[in-house]
Amino acid sequence: MATQNEITTQTATLAGGCFWCLEAVYQELRGVLKVESGYTGGTVRNPAYREVCNGTTGHAEAVQITFDPTQVTYRELLEVFFTIHDPTTLNRQGADVGTQYRSAIFFHNDAQKHIAQEVQQAIQASGIWSAPIVTELAPAGVFYVAEAHHQNYFRNNPNQGYCQVVIAPKVAKFRRQYLGKLKAAAA
Repeated sequence: MATQNEITTQTATLAGGCFWCLEAVYQELRGVLKVESGYTGGTVRNPAYREVCNGTTGHAEAVQITFDPTQVTYRELLEVFFTIHDPTTLNRQGADVGTQYRSAIFFHNDAQKHIAQEVQQAIQASGIWSAPIVTELAPAGVFYVAEAHHQNYFRNNPNQGYCQVVIAPKVAKFRRQYLGKLKAAAA
C-alpha cells in the first residue's frame, strides 16, 4: 500500500457556510487526507477571523481539502458538498448571514471547473432543491489558513452550543447518507 508521501494528492477548496461544518464532515470522508479551515475569495491579504466576519475583506469561510483521488473523486467531494449545505441561499446558511457564508466552489484547474459545472447542473436538474442554485464558481486564489482555534473545531468542542445545534445534525445526515464512504474510525 502506498504511503501518503507516495500518493499523488489533489486539492479542493469549498465554501458553504461556517467552515467548522464543512471541516467536520470532510474529516470523516474516506480518501480525505487533510482538511484546513480558512479564508479565500477576497481582496485583503492575511485576513483575521474578525475582519472576515465584519464583511470587509470579501473572503468566504472555506475549507481546503487534500484528498487521494484513487479513494474519493472530486465529483464525490462535490456531491457531498451539495448535500450538506443549502446552495440556494445567497450569502447565508441558516442563521449565519453575510458574504463570508456564501456557497462557492474555488476550482484549481479546468478539469475541476468542468466537473463543478456538471455536478451543479445535475443537482439543479434533479429537483433536490426547489430554488435555483446560487453557488459561485471561481478560480482558486490564495487560501489563508484560519487561526489555530478554528482548526478541528467540532472535534475539540463537541459540546459547544453551535456544535450541538448546527454541526452535529449535518454530520449525522452525512453519516446516514454516506455510510459506505466513511473512514473506518467514523463508521
